[in-house]
Formats: sequence, structure tokens, C-alpha cells
Amino acid sequence: MRKLRNHGTILVLMVIAGFVQTRAQSNASSQKGAPSRRAPNAVSSPAAAAKAAGSEEPAAKNLPVRRVVLYKTGVGYFEHLGYVHGNQTVRVDFTSGQLNDVLQSLTILDLNGGRIAGVNYNSEAPLSQRIGTLHLPLQEKTDVSQFYGALRGARLQIHAGTTAITGRLLSVERKTRVSGGTTLEVDLITIVSDSGEVRSVELGPAVSVQLAEGDVSQEVSRYLHLLASVRQQDLRRMMIATAGSGERQLYVSYISEVPIWKTTYRIVLPAKAGEEPLLQGWAIVDNTVGEDWNDVDLSLVAGAPQSFIERLSQPYYARRPVVPLPEAAQLMPQTYESALLGGVSGLSGQVTDPSGAVVSGAHVRLLNESGMAVATTATDAQGRYSFGDLPAATYSLEVEFPGFRKSIVQALSLGGGRAQEQNVALQVGSSATTVTVAAQLATVETSESESTGSPGGRVGSGRTLGTGGGLGTGTEKKVEGGRAWGTGGGYPSPGAVSSTRSRMEAAARGSELGDLFQYKLKDRVTIHKNESALVPIVQTHVAAEKVSVWNSSMNSPRPMRALWLTNSSELTLDGGGFSVLEDEAFAGEGLTESIKPGEKRLVSYAADLGVRVESISTSDPQQVRHLRIAHGVMIQTSEMQQQTVYVVRDDDTTPRTVLIEHPLHPGWKISGESPKPEETTTGVYRFRVTVAPKDTATLTLREAQPVETRYQVSNIDDQQIALFLRQKTINPEVEAALRKIVEQKNRVAALEAEVARRGEEKQSIYDDQQRLRENLKSLKGSAEERALTQRYTQQLANQENRLQTLEQETADYQAKHDQAESALDKMIEDLALDVTL
Repeated sequence: MRKLRNHGTILVLMVIAGFVQTRAQSNASSQKGAPSRRAPNAVSSPAAAAKAAGSEEPAAKNLPVRRVVLYKTGVGYFEHLGYVHGNQTVRVDFTSGQLNDVLQSLTILDLNGGRIAGVNYNSEAPLSQRIGTLHLPLQEKTDVSQFYGALRGARLQIHAGTTAITGRLLSVERKTRVSGGTTLEVDLITIVSDSGEVRSVELGPAVSVQLAEGDVSQEVSRYLHLLASVRQQDLRRMMIATAGSGERQLYVSYISEVPIWKTTYRIVLPAKAGEEPLLQGWAIVDNTVGEDWNDVDLSLVAGAPQSFIERLSQPYYARRPVVPLPEAAQLMPQTYESALLGGVSGLSGQVTDPSGAVVSGAHVRLLNESGMAVATTATDAQGRYSFGDLPAATYSLEVEFPGFRKSIVQALSLGGGRAQEQNVALQVGSSATTVTVAAQLATVETSESESTGSPGGRVGSGRTLGTGGGLGTGTEKKVEGGRAWGTGGGYPSPGAVSSTRSRMEAAARGSELGDLFQYKLKDRVTIHKNESALVPIVQTHVAAEKVSVWNSSMNSPRPMRALWLTNSSELTLDGGGFSVLEDEAFAGEGLTESIKPGEKRLVSYAADLGVRVESISTSDPQQVRHLRIAHGVMIQTSEMQQQTVYVVRDDDTTPRTVLIEHPLHPGWKISGESPKPEETTTGVYRFRVTVAPKDTATLTLREAQPVETRYQVSNIDDQQIALFLRQKTINPEVEAALRKIVEQKNRVAALEAEVARRGEEKQSIYDDQQRLRENLKSLKGSAEERALTQRYTQQLANQENRLQTLEQETADYQAKHDQAESALDKMIEDLALDVTL
């Protein structure tokens, strides 16, 4: 037998339909003047109820968005600007997701002398909390049995065919009955009439139930309205009431969570030698907020100001004192990055007089940013000077020579492992006067870890935000449109494509914003709700060198094709993906992090199938290279040495510049005879290798790690010296010095043994005297005993004489021992050797 069950949802809908029918019949009866046995249904819509109470919501105009600033942390800064007249109310629409940020950052200004009378918005408590305010015990999810259970005691009218039953609800029970061989579960409703009659009716499709009490009908209507409001809870409308006279300008600003704007680049490699690659940058912007952006002033900020969310829009009740809002706000945003290491570089140049003749013997000083001298030298016979192994930093150069003014060259930015050249021309005059000039280096190399952002930035200053001063000042400059080439579907020539691309203009202007950088669109834009836009923000030429990059972690002999790109523009390039075009064709794509102006960065985009790289590493046994003895400690400095040979083979028909990334191991140093790296990061050295077509080039690197072993000189003995000699870790000079120490230690030990030997003899005498004294106590005075007494007494006298002699000998040997030990300590303290083995 099949077991069937009526759907509670269908019955609830039937009840609601019957409830609506009751209201229609009640209204029709009141219009005709006919009496009704049912109580009138007084439930109405919330808008109608407000209107009846005289509290209809006043008309409010929308305050449009005029400025939008989007940040890389997923927040946006919004400014609304419009006009109000008198005591006018304006509205701003949000989504529920925006409301927390808006409540935390909202700023409202009446710019012409008015005031803000109040700000209201439709707050939404949790549905379960709002349902709890009803007089009916209903839940968010209620079936038909629970619905009728909540109505127990209410007055109902049940229609079953032509039969109508009126009374109060006693109970609803679920029963099982068999019909036609099928088991059915049905709900049985029991009513008690006004006359006391108890009737039970089976609820089915032909049975309708009507509510006969106005207050119960109102509660059911409120319940259904609350359920329906869940579908509209995402829209929040903020009403801003203003007070004042005449027409005034109203300004509103806030931050809100928005999708992160994204950046994508195109790098077009030049077809002609000597030209710089063209860099095009595009921004992808998404509008997912509660209203359209119509004709807004849009800026994109390449920075990450700290931001977080407090759930200010959610009502809190009894649990409010323990909600952990401050802790979450303080702990969650705190994440920081570690600094990178710079490389070393060199600086050289020539000093001349006004006629161009070289100046030899000029005094040259190199100063750090604090004004402290880090290196000094003098020019040679050719007037040249040179500084080497300089850490990446900004320096100043001072040049002095009698009869000439002191010359200072400022802002020397060094780094990247390359030697830079700075020539200095002295001017005739008193040395008390100074001539200051700006650096003019041939090239400025910056390691991957450094950038040259503008100094003096203010972290999170945001001083240009929220002022409203930039509103309505859009320029008329437009992005140049494309051109058509010929008719009939002909394809344009590569030269025409390249020429047109180079004349394109970015739709945004770049500028500093405190420690951040922004791209401000030149023209206002319109982006509707749930739409996205793609706008050009960068159009500039950059310096780039085409190289191949190989790293052993790639687990492949093939290097990556890359561009060694220097951001020679004044723009901060935001991180994102990029595509490389070469000969008007796709060459590859990759990713890059943000690049500051003047910063140099490798960006790889394809595999180099024409080059193979192999590495061979060998290690040498540890050998002592240096020995030093001072203050009783011998320090042996040995070196662990390792050699790595990189073999680069170019099978292509064009030459290659290959960057070998060699791992940087803490504590290890590249030896002086090895080539210097081009630049250094936290994890690798980068070495340049140039290889001709169909040829092979090698790069040999030797590294050493110093290891110190310490010995206390006072603990060294003949066996230890013999071990040092077998290991060849000391030379004859050190051996002779250590032998003298050991000989003196042996003399001290011999004297110490003599003192100890006499101490043992004295202890033996003391023990024997104790025995003799015990024997004397037992003698009684007989002739034989008197003889023993004399004998024992004589032995005691002899022992006392020996003890006296031993005391004198012990004192003599102890004095010699102390003298020898002092001489040993002095020998050890005075021993000082510094030997290179």
C-alpha cells in the first residue's frame, strides 16, 4: 500500500486564499449595507496604514554620485553633490553590503549655511527577532499544522461544500485513514461552536478556512508582510533631512566595499633599433553598488590604505556588551611585508678645470644621506677617481682643490651592481664658496628590492579626499579615435598600426596622492549598476632590455624570455597581467607587481627555446686559512668553499644576453675573483652572461663560508699539538709558541705533584701517630710496658721532626708552584699571534 501525505504548503496557501476571500466578502458586505456574521478584517498594507495615520513618506529626490575613487584594498570613496531648497529631504540608495562602511565613514555638509536635521535609513533586524514581536507563536518556517496550532482559540468559519461551520479552534490533529487500498495522512480540525457543539472536519482541497477575528487577521497579515520583506532586504535607502532657506549645495561622502579594480598591460616591442617599447595600461572597473554612476569623476588609486568592516548596521540586543568589535578592528588589518636587500655598485669619474684640463690630486669625498663620509680618495694623474663596493643608496659627492670652489654633486642614486660615472668640472674661486649641482649619471640601476618613490609622502593622508574641490572640473580632452584603412576589408599595414598606436592618448592622468598613486580619468564616465568598463590609463614609452632569465628552481635547461624593464616614466605602474606584442604578433604574457618610477624589474613572458643552461657544483674540503691567538684563546678560521660553473649554449642565430640567478645563501660570500652581480635580491644574485650565436659561454662562481673554531690555550697539550701538525692547521711559529706553553705547564704540574706527594706523606704520619697514641693509652706501667712506652714516645718524636721538615718542603714547593703558575698565566696572556696559513 502506498502512503501519501498532503503538502503543508498547499494548505497554507489555501488558508491565505480563504483569508483574502474573507476580506473581499467583508468589504462587499459593508458596501451593500448587508449585515455580516464575520468580524471585519482591518488589515491593510504598510503604506496604506501610514497614509491613514497621516504619516505618508515625503517625496525625496535622489542625490547623484559625482566622484568615485577606487582603491586596491577593495574599497571605494564616493562623493555625492546636489542642490536642496528649504527644508528638503534627499535620498541616497545603498545595498546592505555597503551600509556598514557607510555608517562608519559618512560625512554630510550643507555648503551654504544650512544644517543637517537628521539621517534615517531602513534598519533590518533579523527576521526571527521581528517575528518574535507578533502575538501569534509563528516561526520563520511554518507548516499547516504549526499555523493552525498558533491559531488555537481563535474564531474561524469553515466551508465544506455547502456546509458552513463557525466556532473557535480547539485543535488540529494528523490522522491516518485507508481509502481504496491507499493509506493517507490527513489533518483533522476540531471546532467548538457558540452553542457548545464540537465538530471535526477533514482538511482537504474542497475545504476553506476563514479568519473571523480582525486582530488575528492583522497579525497574520503582519506575519506574511515580514516574510515578503526578506526579498527586499538588500536595498537600503538613506533619507537625509536638511533645514535652511533658499537653494543650497549639499555634499555627502563615504567609503564602501567595492570590487578591486584590475590592471592589464600591453608591451609593444619596437620594430626599429634604438626605439623604446610602448607600454599601454588598461583598468577594469566594476560597478556593483546600489545606483548608477552617471557622468562621474573617476580616479583609480594604486595603493592599499588600511580598511576594515564593523557591522554597525546590524542591531545588537542583550549580547551587545560582549560583541568583539574593537578587537576585530585592531587585530585583523595588521599585516606587514619584509624589506628586500640591495646590491653593490661603483662610482668613478674625472675632475677637470674650466678649460677642460684634468685636475690631479683633488680631494674627493663620498657622503651618505646623513652627511657622513663613507669613502675618500684623491684623483690620479689623469684626474680620475674611483669608489667600489658601494651599497645601493643615495649619495653626495664633494670635490675640493686649492684655487677652486668646492663642488658638491647631490642625489647620486647607486645600486644594481653596475659602475656609474660622474664627471665633475671645477670652477675657479675661493674654496670657501660652494657650487652645488644635481647628479647626471649615465644610467641608474635599481635592484628589484628598491624603488624611488617621492620623498616626504604622508601615509594615508587622503588630504585631497572629501573636500569637494575637484567636482565638476573635468577637462575636454578626448581619447583619439581609431582610423580606417581603405575600403573593401583591406588589412592595414604594420606601419600604420604602429603609428596610430603611438599617437594614442591615455584616458587618465597620473599623480601622487600622499604615499599612494592615482590615475585620474580625464573625462567623466558613466557606468550603470552591475556593469563594467575598460579604460586606458597608461600610454608611455619605457626603457627595456630583452634578456633571457635562468634559475635552477625552474627544473628546466631552458631559460625564460624576459624584459628587463626600467620604469622611466613618472607613473607608478600598478601590479597586474601583461601581454607582449612583437612584430605585431602575440609573443607571450606574464605577471608583474607594482613598479615605482625609476625602479627596474624583470618581467618574463615566454620560454627561450634557443638557449640551454647547465650548472655544475663542486665542493672543496674545509681548510684552515687563518689563525689568531689573543688573551688565552686560539681562533682557527677555516673556509668551506664551493664552485659553481654555469654553461650557456646559444643554438639560435641571434646573440643572447642571459641573466643567471644564483642562489644567495646566508653566510656565504662570492670570492673576489668571481664576476660581480648585476643586482641582488633577497634570494638570488643576478649575473649577466653574453653568448654569441652557435656558441657556448661559461660563468664560474666561487663562494666561501668562514667557520671559526676556538681553543683555550691553557687546555692544549702535546697530543693536541700533534693533532694540529697532522691536520696542518698550525705552522712552525705557532708550534714553537705552543711548545713553550706546554713546557711551562709541565713544570707547574711537576711542582704541583711534589706538593701533593708531601701532603700524602704528612697524612700517613698523622694516621700512624693516632695509632701510637691509642697504644700508649692501653699500657699499665710494667717493665715491658715501660719499654714500649719509651719506644712509642721516640717514634712520635721522630715523626714530629719529619712533619716539621715536610711542612718546610711543602711551603718551598708551593712557592715555586705559584711562581711557575704565574709565569704560565703571563705567557698565555702575552702570547699574541696573527698568522695566515
